[in-house]
Amino acid sequence: MTPPTSSFPEPGHDHARCAAEAIAHAERACLARGQRFTPIRREVLEALLASHRPLGAYEIIDRLAETTATRPAPITVYRALDFLTANGFVHRIESRNAFLACSHDHDASTIVAFLICERCGAVGEIAAAPMAERLHQAARATGFTPRLSVVEITGTCDHCRTKE
Repeated sequence: MTPPTSSFPEPGHDHARCAAEAIAHAERACLARGQRFTPIRREVLEALLASHRPLGAYEIIDRLAETTATRPAPITVYRALDFLTANGFVHRIESRNAFLACSHDHDASTIVAFLICERCGAVGEIAAAPMAERLHQAARATGFTPRLSVVEITGTCDHCRTKE
C-alpha cells in the first residue's frame, strides 16, 4: 500500500497554477454534468482558493465585498457553498464551521481526512477510504447505520515544525 499524500502546499508551491487548475477542473466537471458554473459559484471558489486555509461563510462574504460593488447576501454565498460542496469542489471543516477549496479530482462522496495545523491554520487532506470503511464496519456491527464520516486530525504541519 502506498503511503497517503498530503495536500499541504510544498515550499515553492505555485499557488496561481494550483488555483487555475482547480477552477478549470470545476468548469470541466460542471460542463460534463450539465451544470452551471455561475459567476457567484466561481467567485466563492476563487475566494477559497486564495489560500490553503478554511474560511467561514462570512469571511468569504467579506472577501467578495472587497472586490465587488455590493456585499453578497449570506443566502447567496451559502447556496454557492452548498453547490460547491455537493460537487466535491469544496469541503466543509466541521470543527471550524468553515470551508476549504479542494484541488483534487474527486467527488463529494470520497472520504478524506483533514490534517489541520494548530499553529498556522493550514489544512491538508489525505485519502481515508480504508480507515473510514473500518470505522463504518465497526459502527454497523453495533447496529448503527453511518451516514457521513468526517475525520479531522489536528497537529503541526511540516512547515511549522521546521520553524521550531
